[in-house]
Amino acid sequence: MQKKGRYLMAMVGFMVTLGCFGRPAKAVERLTPTALMAMAGEAVILDARPKRVWEQGHIPYALSFSWEEYTKTDAQKIPYRTPPPDEMAQALGRLGITESTPIVITGDADTSWGGEGWIAWVLTWIGHQGPVFILEGGLAGWKDLGYTVETKSRPFAPSIHYTPHPDSSPFISVADLRKRPGDFTLIDTRSFIEWIMGHIPSAIHISWKEMVDTESRTPLDPKAMRALLTKKKISIKRPIVYYCTGGIRSGWSWMAHEMAELPPAINLEGGYEAWKRTGQ
Repeated sequence: MQKKGRYLMAMVGFMVTLGCFGRPAKAVERLTPTALMAMAGEAVILDARPKRVWEQGHIPYALSFSWEEYTKTDAQKIPYRTPPPDEMAQALGRLGITESTPIVITGDADTSWGGEGWIAWVLTWIGHQGPVFILEGGLAGWKDLGYTVETKSRPFAPSIHYTPHPDSSPFISVADLRKRPGDFTLIDTRSFIEWIMGHIPSAIHISWKEMVDTESRTPLDPKAMRALLTKKKISIKRPIVYYCTGGIRSGWSWMAHEMAELPPAINLEGGYEAWKRTGQ
């Protein structure tokens, strides 16, 4: 009876969240494994880990959606480029996802290289209208509660049309950044070794891993995120642009920033690779 009550409460919470249908997803919400179980197929689960890791075990019905499969090298030989909104919308549509589908993002904040945040950023950029969640604990938390995993691939839902509603607010290109370098606070989210080997002028280093709550495998809670920026003497009076090599790890940092309800942040599409390869 108690177990049934927990499931009912989780379902009620989920239905309240669904009240945001018809509005763009402005922030990612945390979701417990118990609440996910209560959804009973009402949401699509996107696993941010590499496909080879996903194949070793994943939440039942979770779809592999790794940046490794969806980013590409462009005509200028710049790697890790995220396709434009219309192409990403087509990719989601092929998975049976529409612009209003509830989405739960999961991963491990490790092998994913922060890909959970990249997915959240892509969904915001293309103007996803449905609620977006990140699973507390990731796959490890799911397994810790005794829930099953599977290794098989299930057939995709029938392909469907996804109508994008592009939102440029979380996006900036290297070309635009070069035009307005003094308008932003730049945060380099790569490793310290990568940073000392070369970084964008005036950038401040904060590894994306400092923005991970290792227990829940989700971004730092709002209080901790604000404390981290204060400790690093980051002012939020100017827009913050997060960047990494190509926009993946900085996607996590962008998500952590947004979930902390700070003034809107931006993720540098193309990252440091685009910066150095298009240098003047």
